[in-house]
Amino acid sequence: MILPSNDERSLFTLIGELPDRVSNLVRAEIDQIKAELSYKAKHFGIGAGLIAAAAFVGIFLLGTLITTGILALALVLPAWAAALIVSGVLLLIILILVGIAALNFKRGNEPLESIESLRRDLDMVKGTGEYDRD
Repeated sequence: MILPSNDERSLFTLIGELPDRVSNLVRAEIDQIKAELSYKAKHFGIGAGLIAAAAFVGIFLLGTLITTGILALALVLPAWAAALIVSGVLLLIILILVGIAALNFKRGNEPLESIESLRRDLDMVKGTGEYDRD
């Protein structure tokens, strides 16, 4: 059986196919939105976990800074210098974790492409907006 080409189909055939095509388009757009929201939730979760890890390490930073102050008052230079070095290392770890978390928050905050695509499709169906008018 040879199917008619797009040029040979009747207007009634094309109108009959329209609901299925619109339905398939809407389903595809909804599936894409679900995938994008899942991606965003994943990156927000990673960012939140890294912030929690940075806060946990921050507790140790506070302890070492207090120890540094006590040792500085005692004027025992080698112990004071060692405590300051440990505090610097912990601060560096916190900065790295917060930087990675910020990157993940930015990735999760990118705009949804599907929403704009769905708006363009709806504008096309309504006959408004910018779309290809061949």
